[in-house]
Amino acid sequence: MTRPASSLRAGLRGAWHRVASMSPRLQDRLVGLGLALPAAAVLSVARILTPDPAGLGTHRQLGLGGCAMLTTTGIPCPMCGMTTTFSHLAHLEPIQAVLTQPFGVVLFAGTVGAFAVGMADLVLPRGRWRRVLAWVDRHELAVAGSLLLGLVLGWAYKIAVTAEILSGVG
Repeated sequence: MTRPASSLRAGLRGAWHRVASMSPRLQDRLVGLGLALPAAAVLSVARILTPDPAGLGTHRQLGLGGCAMLTTTGIPCPMCGMTTTFSHLAHLEPIQAVLTQPFGVVLFAGTVGAFAVGMADLVLPRGRWRRVLAWVDRHELAVAGSLLLGLVLGWAYKIAVTAEILSGVG
């Protein structure tokens, strides 16, 4: 009997070999599509949503529940406010976005960057994604450290802002 995990690995290995045997231009177009399509979906959803004035809770318009961590502890999770920030930026409200969750602005920029690189390689394949990936690979520790630090600082900011709102000071 074949185990599902080994079947999945075998399937992925086979798919990778098929992609690796394609021309570099076709590979670039496929990766471009793989980058552009999900990024476009995220940006489109952010545009459709209405940013919640409270600075969190916009995700509830998608049928999702409230933040379990915030409900249980009164402390927002590290991702609280990200959907609202994305929505503010999609509505061209950068000041509100930064005030909602500063690290969300960084993630939004990364999403826009993924869309741009993906579309560029989809339309005119030149291996841009390979250069971006090579740069990230060369600076892996700095990129990972910066993202982690940004997440922690954004979380600390969100905790402070949420505490002010919940206490009635803000």
